[in-house]
Amino acid sequence: MAILPKQVKIVEVGPRDGLQNEKESVPAAVKTELVNRLSGAGFRNIEAAAFVSPKWVPQMATSADVMAAIDRRPGTIYSALTPNMQGFDAALAARADEVVIFGSASEAFSQKNINCSIAESIARFDSVAQAAKQHGLRLRGSISCAFGCPYQGEVSPESVADVVRRMRDLGCDEIDIADTIGVATARQTQTVMERAAREFSIDALAGHFHDTYGQGLANIYASLEVGISIYHSSVAGLGGCPYAKGATGNIATEDVLYMMEGLGIETGIDLDIVADAGQFISQFLGRKSASRAGNALAAKRAG
Repeated sequence: MAILPKQVKIVEVGPRDGLQNEKESVPAAVKTELVNRLSGAGFRNIEAAAFVSPKWVPQMATSADVMAAIDRRPGTIYSALTPNMQGFDAALAARADEVVIFGSASEAFSQKNINCSIAESIARFDSVAQAAKQHGLRLRGSISCAFGCPYQGEVSPESVADVVRRMRDLGCDEIDIADTIGVATARQTQTVMERAAREFSIDALAGHFHDTYGQGLANIYASLEVGISIYHSSVAGLGGCPYAKGATGNIATEDVLYMMEGLGIETGIDLDIVADAGQFISQFLGRKSASRAGNALAAKRAG
């Protein structure tokens, strides 16, 4: 039987990755409230903003307002997605603790969405990476379509390893392996994670799973078995990928926390507070939370 990590870091991505796809505008005050509720729950890392063109992601147009208004919890890293130097400068002005760059492990996805090769897309981040280091900011790399692509189908572990190497060489402190369209299975997950760990410290690799086929928790457990100890999740299961047709939400944070508690793995996060935050944002959006654990806890408290 595999020895699982004794503790894990959960990166909460709901305020950015979770909300970016919402068609109706979510006011900055609501986003701020959500971030504050989540930081109050004990998260050490919250993806709070994206400094991208509002033309492409209108929901993130209020990122500077949110970053200015949040109550910053000491010890919590507030991350921002930065696609270019303009985004980096905005993130720096907004006092982001970590900037996030991104690339695809799928050549077809890269060409279809940003009209350039994987190599070209990563090379474009060189100036952002250098600026992050100069200003003492953490740099995180996120690899999309690491298990499958809506255009080319399966993605090989070698393709993932190639992007991991490129991001490592840029100086990334942490690298996310993301199942953007939620097609990964447990054994495939282990194969990809083990291959990535040959290029970059396993302690700084993160799993980012979507639940399109209901395999998110299984893939997290499979990752735990090979020693991955950082996971991304989204409160109430918010999110998807605006550029990947058919991709449903991220794995719900409440469900991940419930599983970790059951396994005796420390997260430092209060599940009840997260469940309340999930109900808060779901009620604002006018729909039921996608978290089974969150809904079960809410029903239990309601009697």
